[in-house]
Amino acid sequence: MTDPADLPATAAARRLRDGSLTAMDLTEALLDRVAAREPVLRAFAWLDPALARRQAAALDAARAAGRAAGPLHGLAFGVKDVLDTADQPSQYGSPIWAGHRPRGDAACVAAARRAGAVILGKTVTTEFATRHPGPTANPADPRHTPGGSSSGSAAGTAAGYFHAGFGTQTAGSIIRPAAYCGAVGFKPSYGTLHRAGMKVMSESLDTIGVITRTVGDAAFVMAGLTGRDYGAPEARAPRAPRLALCWGPTEAEAKPETRALLDRVAATAARAGATVEPIVLPPAVVGGLEAHALVMNGESAEALGWELNTSAAQLSPVLRERMDWGRAQGGPALAAGQAAFAAARAAFADAMAGYDAILTPSAPGEAPEGLGWTGDPAFNSLWTLLHVPCVTVPVGAGPRGLPLGVQVVAGFGQDRAALAWAEWVRQAVG
Repeated sequence: MTDPADLPATAAARRLRDGSLTAMDLTEALLDRVAAREPVLRAFAWLDPALARRQAAALDAARAAGRAAGPLHGLAFGVKDVLDTADQPSQYGSPIWAGHRPRGDAACVAAARRAGAVILGKTVTTEFATRHPGPTANPADPRHTPGGSSSGSAAGTAAGYFHAGFGTQTAGSIIRPAAYCGAVGFKPSYGTLHRAGMKVMSESLDTIGVITRTVGDAAFVMAGLTGRDYGAPEARAPRAPRLALCWGPTEAEAKPETRALLDRVAATAARAGATVEPIVLPPAVVGGLEAHALVMNGESAEALGWELNTSAAQLSPVLRERMDWGRAQGGPALAAGQAAFAAARAAFADAMAGYDAILTPSAPGEAPEGLGWTGDPAFNSLWTLLHVPCVTVPVGAGPRGLPLGVQVVAGFGQDRAALAWAEWVRQAVG
């Protein structure tokens, strides 16, 4: 008999709707999975099993009383610990905020609760969703990083702890850890999920998204959170896509396994009927990427103004150094970087004309060994600053047997298409 913890979100939702599974039974199965694996993986920054059970019991009682169930009724979420929760601490991966208890939920967490989700726990983030890593290990091989900064959400989703993990992305913090852990990562178009109640670091970049087990789960969860139509990606597409094969300006960072993977995926997609054409991005788009570090660190120094003024000694040395560098660039340089971002977005819209989506790496290679570094966002930062939807799907393994993913990118606002074409690619590769 299938362990309820193994059910993807769409399958679990069907059983919850037809009454063959209760929210309490599903929550208990997930907590059993957590108990078995969490001593090694350490994906949670905060976990209160009794609180999770109370949420599930309340959902079952509401259904028994005949009250309408939300679209995400009984499904479990992990919440990255830069997003506020009213009933659990929000500590942002920093000792400065140890024990902090917000009064309210972040907007995305409130949306999940309103849709009937169980907030299972808070997941580990790197310090303020930047560089300094937490203790989480990769479920595919605990000797390796799960990636960051959405470390706990990626590892927890891949390990079967919950159906969706909230992540945030400033450079590569959803796509890269999802790829490293063998999960599906979806960074929607900038601004899709409201950032109220998030510890924002970069006003121009920070985007909230989800990490799930399947592409269909990502569409289902996003629809439940937003009320928008994200389609049914697992249904057969009416035609094959027009794909632009793009290595981007960071091509030199790709490891041999990623080069072989993208070549294989492109060839397989072409055999399945897709048009696959290499493209070179315009200089204005490349110019946007050249400004990424300045904008990210300059805006993050603004966001952490209070911490830098009052508690700088409790910041990690690497974060303090980057914030000092960002502030030292000055206001005019930051404004010029923000203008470069705007020019890049305009140029990219023209470059996408004639294509349904872009096929590009999710990460340079397999997850690095050790937990002291969460990996390089070389293949993510560009798409983040362009504000476009990105999906990573697992499509193979590297030389050490660790997961590899490929990334599908669509134009701004084309989130439903990004998910549909990502699933098409996944099915084509098999």
